[in-house]
Amino acid sequence: MKIAVGGFHHETNTFAPENAEYQNFVEADGWPALTEDEKLFDVVEGVNLPISGFIDASMALGHSPAPLLWCSATPSSHVTVDAFERVASAMLDRLANSLPVDAVYLDLHGAMVTEHHQDGEGELLARVRGLIGPQVPLVASLDLHANVTTRMVSKADALVAYRTYPHIDMADTGRRSAYLLERIFAGERPAKAFRKLDFLIPLIWQCSLAEPCCSLYECLSDIERRQSRIWSLSFATGFPPSDIHEVGPAVLAYADVQESADQAAGELAQAVLSVESRFKGKIYAPVEAVQYAMASELNPVVIADTQDNPGAGGNSDTVGMLHALVNAEACSSAIGLIYDPRSAQLAHQAGKGKEIELSLGALSGWNGERPFRNVFRIQSLGDGNITGTGPMFGGANMELGPMAVLRIGGIEVLVSSKKMQLADQAIFHHLGIDPTSRAILVLKSSVHFRADFTDLAGEIIVAASPGPNAADNLALPFRNVRPTVRLAPGGPTLFPRRQ
Repeated sequence: MKIAVGGFHHETNTFAPENAEYQNFVEADGWPALTEDEKLFDVVEGVNLPISGFIDASMALGHSPAPLLWCSATPSSHVTVDAFERVASAMLDRLANSLPVDAVYLDLHGAMVTEHHQDGEGELLARVRGLIGPQVPLVASLDLHANVTTRMVSKADALVAYRTYPHIDMADTGRRSAYLLERIFAGERPAKAFRKLDFLIPLIWQCSLAEPCCSLYECLSDIERRQSRIWSLSFATGFPPSDIHEVGPAVLAYADVQESADQAAGELAQAVLSVESRFKGKIYAPVEAVQYAMASELNPVVIADTQDNPGAGGNSDTVGMLHALVNAEACSSAIGLIYDPRSAQLAHQAGKGKEIELSLGALSGWNGERPFRNVFRIQSLGDGNITGTGPMFGGANMELGPMAVLRIGGIEVLVSSKKMQLADQAIFHHLGIDPTSRAILVLKSSVHFRADFTDLAGEIIVAASPGPNAADNLALPFRNVRPTVRLAPGGPTLFPRRQ
């Protein structure tokens, strides 16, 4: 079979300070740059991405993938009209030139919001469906944080979501999508069941390594084992900082018959609802987090600077945790990545070992924050070309631009020219730092860092320093969510706020 394959990724935090421009999709960062035609196969080969897993599996099954394009941009606020239309048009043009095809597979995120569409993926899937017609199978993989919509479900024959956060199963999800498509080739289209759940799960408590998500994904697997007629079952936890009508978690089931799909979706949805109150945990203030880490004997203590996580729309430039480290005179500490291309450039111009006065960070001026001005010693420099080695980013060729380690007292500040959450130890090693030898590691990440840092961490805590990825959903000024949605586990809903 000839299968058109492509991908278009963006996770949209509608409260973030910067939009996603077309150039953000064109340039490489932690993931490959916008790539078209046969070159697509080369840039995704061996990388933990859904499209990579799908291509490998479909070729092993004897099919012929026809490449469209693949691109992604670092999570931010809305995708601009220009960016969406240019990428979507290029993808659709290449699909039109590839027709006829026997099927289409798309590697999508599921939480894209554009300046003109609340449901970016629903719009893209609708355009693809309009081009290929109702008979050609259309399958897509989705991020675990997808805000799955009614339109997405209606336009695709099947949607398959990741099952891990950190996302170590992205390529596996692509493979599962290929096997599901193989069943469609062999027979009828599957029956669908879709359940949208009316509460928002804070991002930091969606981790599949911890409860209650760990048990929920075990429950999902158990339902699939027990019910032989199920083709695929997904639990997408949703992306809360997307202020759209259909924000929030969802359950998807595909089966031989409608009764089986409904039964599986209902059982899993009820399991999620039964543990709603357990999606919570301790969140430290910056000063409290540093004091706790300095007193701990379980080194290194990893502090997740979750609210400035560039993997969820943060600008990776706030300096609240840096202030806390400096004021406490913390030793053997490292913090990163702080996004500041100009400071990185000035460090490269000055040279390793030199001292330099810089106004660091706060480029976005989040909530009026000002740069951290001080004298730093340039400890090390890097070109930012890094190959990931951890379970999630292993094989990924990161292009983070000029980088530097700036030292102030016992604190090492890792600075980059592109936004990337510090979720792979290779970033430390690129800059000459052994993370296992430090007492405190402050990482601008929410959960993905756990894939590569859990084993080395003495303990892990979460801090809420300034940033747009709110640890508490109640801090977000929602306007567009459904009036029935509980903004946090147990409530409240948005509706009473409008009285």
